[in-house]
Amino acid sequence: MSAKHPVIAITGSSGAGTSTVKKSFEHIFRRESILAAVIEGDSFHKYDREEMKKAIQMSEKAGVCEHISHFGPEANLFEGIEALFKCYGETGTGKRRYYLHNEAEAEPWKQKPGTFTPWEDLPPDTDCLFYEGLHGGVKTETVDVARHTDLLVGVVPTVNLEWIQKIHRDTSTRGYSVEAVTQTILRRMYDYVHYITPQFSRTHINFQRVPVVDTSNPFIARDIPTLDESFVVIRYRDPHGVDFPYLLTMIHDSFMSRPNCLVVPGGKMELAMQLVLTPLILRLMETRKKAWRRPRRQTTKTARFGR
Repeated sequence: MSAKHPVIAITGSSGAGTSTVKKSFEHIFRRESILAAVIEGDSFHKYDREEMKKAIQMSEKAGVCEHISHFGPEANLFEGIEALFKCYGETGTGKRRYYLHNEAEAEPWKQKPGTFTPWEDLPPDTDCLFYEGLHGGVKTETVDVARHTDLLVGVVPTVNLEWIQKIHRDTSTRGYSVEAVTQTILRRMYDYVHYITPQFSRTHINFQRVPVVDTSNPFIARDIPTLDESFVVIRYRDPHGVDFPYLLTMIHDSFMSRPNCLVVPGGKMELAMQLVLTPLILRLMETRKKAWRRPRRQTTKTARFGR
């Protein structure tokens, strides 16, 4: 954590909707003239697409680490994420790269889809680091990424909705079959339980979309439930200082379900995110300005005498 170089992270499972929350952050950054160093979580995968396929095949043949997936430590650079967050918090610098998911992303780089771009330095003089991906709050026996974040936001739809969103995204934009996506979901389950889910107990705020239509069999669902067919539960880890009466007034048909939980109609999700996140980001920026204005204390060396 750093006053001068704050680290903001969105964390959520594949298909959870972190990209939607990312857009809300981008709107806030643009409106408030905040320059963020953007980090894509997929860039910290250990293997490119072809290497990952080989790693899965080898682990299955060897009968070890059968659950290797992009959710777990075997296929990710957890140490790299923690090192970046720590380095940026201390110096405002670091390195990043991109994972090229498809032809459109790969074409400007003259590379194949499913590969990484070379590592490059972060832009200089940024106001904050902004991470969006799977592991913004991950913690293992050797790594603790969450402790380096100044604002950690979880995006957590109900599991069936999450799977529906992933199946539709991967089949429509990434060329996978339903069977292939289903197999990926099953293979990832161990890592999902042990490395993805625990993060949401470490977040400062969670956004959980809950559909109000039947999603009992996500593997045959033809459509993703719309925002108007959902509610969004916004859970604060620490509700002290939150102006809930203001939020209830500004967001029509919202209500409190618990002292730290605000429920809003799905159609108001983007508005709610703007109202909830803007004051938190501005608070970080104000703290940052004060930290840079604060003069260094003059320290003098004094001899210590024994008595």
